[in-house]
Amino acid sequence: MMLNRSAKFVVALGIYTVFCLFFAAMYANAADKFSFKADKMSGTKAVGKETTILAGNAEVRSNNLILKASRIEIQGDDNQFIDCTGGVWGMEEEKNILFQTDRLRYDRKLKIARLEGNSTLEDRKNEIVAKGNFIEYDDQAEITVFQISVRLFKDNMVCRSEYAVYRRNEKLLDLSGFPVVFKKDDEFRADRIRVDLDTDDVTMEGDVSGMIKN
Repeated sequence: MMLNRSAKFVVALGIYTVFCLFFAAMYANAADKFSFKADKMSGTKAVGKETTILAGNAEVRSNNLILKASRIEIQGDDNQFIDCTGGVWGMEEEKNILFQTDRLRYDRKLKIARLEGNSTLEDRKNEIVAKGNFIEYDDQAEITVFQISVRLFKDNMVCRSEYAVYRRNEKLLDLSGFPVVFKKDDEFRADRIRVDLDTDDVTMEGDVSGMIKN
């Protein structure tokens, strides 16, 4: 069936109107400062199944958080859940925290981010770089949990373990799961190790051992 120019214009106008309404819904709550861009976009606004898929140079901005990835899927009421995959890069601008990962899931209401795969979190304000295969960052509590092959670097200190909790406000790091701390030429091992990242003091508990070079 062939459409004349007038009909084609009406169809194009209808498609344009649908997209305008879609974008208007996405930006309805200006207080959230939520925006996005990508090479391609698809999705649905069906009640209970709200989904937006961004593909190719995808980027989302939510308040102080910037997320970039090859693919970003946004779901839920008020765009609550964000799922990023493929070369994920993120930045919490106010706190100057940078992270990279294979996959990131973010809850905008709870402000909790979960990083999966080869993941790195860099707290530039405190000059700390941490790596692990799973990282959970609670932005409100400012507590980060690291799991599996955890490594943390600060100045001349390197910390390793299978599990770690970083309390940013207190500048404390709790290590467990075969933890070891290297400070220059010194080495510390125990069942549990706490590091004061402000003073670099090390506190150890359970089966303590170490080596200190004069």
